[in-house]
Amino acid sequence: MLSKRVIACLDVRDGNLAKSVKFVDTKDIGDPVEKAAQYYAEGLDELVFYDITASSDKRDIMLDVVERVAEQVFIPFSVGGGVRTIEDATNLRFAGAEKINVNSAAVQRPELIAECSHAIGAQSTVLSMDVKRAEACRDLPSGYEIVINGGRTPVGIDALTWALRGEELGAGELVVNSIDADGTKEGYEIELTRMIAEAVSIPVIASGGAGKPEHLAEVLTEGKADAALVASMVHYGEYTVGELKEYLYNEGIKVRLV
Repeated sequence: MLSKRVIACLDVRDGNLAKSVKFVDTKDIGDPVEKAAQYYAEGLDELVFYDITASSDKRDIMLDVVERVAEQVFIPFSVGGGVRTIEDATNLRFAGAEKINVNSAAVQRPELIAECSHAIGAQSTVLSMDVKRAEACRDLPSGYEIVINGGRTPVGIDALTWALRGEELGAGELVVNSIDADGTKEGYEIELTRMIAEAVSIPVIASGGAGKPEHLAEVLTEGKADAALVASMVHYGEYTVGELKEYLYNEGIKVRLV
């Protein structure tokens, strides 16, 4: 059995580390480069970097910030925000990203997933999904809807349908980010994560809602996630990455310890 992963997420706005609650009330909280170095030293398994306003501002990702973060970590480094073309993905790879996250642009043009998968490999192509609860109906049978442009634009696409489509098009991994749970520190959206993890055969990263170590254990077992993404609980110094992984290990969950 593969080890479960703990992944830290750096949401970056205008070069600063930022954090929101349910994708609103975003505040700058520090330096992403310093945090990247800290989490790497603490034994982080993987780092995710999102330029959270690149898509909504219709601009390219800040490659200089990506490069500075990449210089600090020697673990898988995944980057997203404003990736619209193969050229964007290639530029990020040259800047130090091992994996490329596609989100809004892939919803608008699904062929982007297949193009990236063909150009850089499925193992480096990640479909990031921002998901919000919705009333179940014919078009949204799962009761979860895809939202793009940093949580600003619902698109009427069912989350489970989109996850399966992303896998079919060549994504090698899914990030399932619950807008409803984001920043609340009240726990992951277990039902959503489990539904998608049971439906696809590629790894699923649970995102949104982590507030205490028990939440990670729950989503990695009951939620059947392959990895748990954390942000607020480490950004604000409530827990270290090492403490989280030690807790999971003591709960009998296979993780990589430093």
